[in-house]
Amino acid sequence: MNNKAEVREFLMTRRARLSPADVGLPAGVNRRVSGLRRAEVAMLADVSVEYYAKLERGDIGGASAGVLESLARALMLDETERMHLLDLARVADGTPTSGRSRRRASSQLPPRPGLQRTLDAITGGPAFVRDRHQNLVATNALGAAFYSPVIGTGGRVPNLARFQFLDPASRDFYPDWELFAQMCVGIMRVEAGRDPHDRAMQDLVGELTTRSETFARLWSAHDVRTHGSGTKRFHHPVVGELTLAYEELSVTAEDGLALLVYTAEPGSPTAERLQMLASWSATTTGVS
Repeated sequence: MNNKAEVREFLMTRRARLSPADVGLPAGVNRRVSGLRRAEVAMLADVSVEYYAKLERGDIGGASAGVLESLARALMLDETERMHLLDLARVADGTPTSGRSRRRASSQLPPRPGLQRTLDAITGGPAFVRDRHQNLVATNALGAAFYSPVIGTGGRVPNLARFQFLDPASRDFYPDWELFAQMCVGIMRVEAGRDPHDRAMQDLVGELTTRSETFARLWSAHDVRTHGSGTKRFHHPVVGELTLAYEELSVTAEDGLALLVYTAEPGSPTAERLQMLASWSATTTGVS
């Protein structure tokens, strides 16, 4: 991925989504763009028009922290977008995103025994570990049952992005399919901004862009997001509708891995269905 192109498209799409009214400016007359003009962004960021035009061409290397913060405020970036801009600037400066070199976690290797035991100790809800490429690298028992439509029986490392965009079963599994698609692409955008030289991510993006018009459309929007916490709806083929709260935690011992845990409201229909799913899983796997 080309850093200059990423910066250019990110800034242009952020500018295009804002109207003068959004930032307290008059629309004026003879306006040929729906979004802000470069001159308006430059004024709001307190930089020259020439300098902002340079930044929007992708020449962000050397931009000071103060300029980047002013630009983030001018474009009304949320925290995830702000961090994405800083990541793009670090890459342009040749600075690692974190204080240490990024260690590439191989999705082909089994999870560390300690990490798998940690997952196995979580019995109240589906839990799994995902890497930066959206590979589902490890699950607890209930997580394996929950993600059975994703994991399948092929023996391959299941990939949440490929399932989302290339497997028709995802539209049944995710009732809010379009929302899930936006979330998936936004999370991948963040990771791509942190390490644009990640060949595995480049290959995955190339594959999905070629094979999915929806992915290509969402990728070109340059929207970014982090996961964190929230609520999602699913339709599991065995137990039906599930409404689950989720929490995401970073696995600090292995860069790029995230632990996600789904839980149900106690006493809710979803909690009862999770118990049914656990019983079904124990029956199909022979666990007593």
